[in-house]
Amino acid sequence: MAVLLLAEVAGDTLAVDATAKAATAGAKLGDVTVLVCGPQAAADEAAKLDGVTKVLLADDAAYANGLAENLADLIVSLAGDYSHIIAPATTTGKNILPRVAALLDVMVITDVTEVVDADTFKRPVYAGNAVQTVKSTDATKVISFRTSTFDAAGSTGSAAVETVSGAGDKGLSAFVEDKVVESDRPELTSAKIVVSGGRGVGSEENFAIIEALADKLGAAVGASRAAVDSGFAPNDQQVGQTGKVVAPDLYIACGISGAIQHLAGMKDSKVIVAINKDEEAPIFQVADFGLVADLFDAVPELTEKL
Repeated sequence: MAVLLLAEVAGDTLAVDATAKAATAGAKLGDVTVLVCGPQAAADEAAKLDGVTKVLLADDAAYANGLAENLADLIVSLAGDYSHIIAPATTTGKNILPRVAALLDVMVITDVTEVVDADTFKRPVYAGNAVQTVKSTDATKVISFRTSTFDAAGSTGSAAVETVSGAGDKGLSAFVEDKVVESDRPELTSAKIVVSGGRGVGSEENFAIIEALADKLGAAVGASRAAVDSGFAPNDQQVGQTGKVVAPDLYIACGISGAIQHLAGMKDSKVIVAINKDEEAPIFQVADFGLVADLFDAVPELTEKL
């Protein structure tokens, strides 16, 4: 079996965490070739990943900004040599892979969390309350992997890098600009520690106590959908079924009741700590450690003692 992995490239840099975890998943299927649509430096970084046998570099302006139409065409032009086409289940992967599947006239299998065999995969459904086993008879399998359930591949490899080219710019879309929020905190989906706030935080101003604890721990800041919808936190901090899926070593939920949609985005965290004044809150059912207390007393005190 031969596997083509679309690397996650952010700007001119390889998103190592997402790509390395997808490489681990791909290695369960066969020899992994990584397609890097970016600069030489990103390809060199991908070549170091364990389990990668070859890196294809498409250093072309048409592919530089992740335009799905151009990238899908490039992948389809390479697809004949591969039994599986995979990517991390990120916004980029979810944008491109359905187009690839449509062009190949095959199904797309999304958010895979476990590889059973080369044709059979497991993925969560119903907000993670059930696990669906999918067996595909398509000649080419198109799959996105939920990276939070896989360990990152090591970086001791030395795969060869080859240059590839495609049809270039199809002219169906154009890159305008990319507004990136700059932060000294870790990226949410790859952070080892996440501190999240919910509706109980009360206001955007009060979210400062969540951020203070996160800064003390060197953690990323997350939020429930209720907090985001209320304007307490920006959309890119949302954790849950309709937000980002995280699985850090430590997840601290402050003022979050634990609706099933939020649990779907964080219940794979290794250690879950919940702080909520409602002792009946559903979050306590999944928490490893629960503190029934007013977050406005407990969180600042925790920050101070740390």
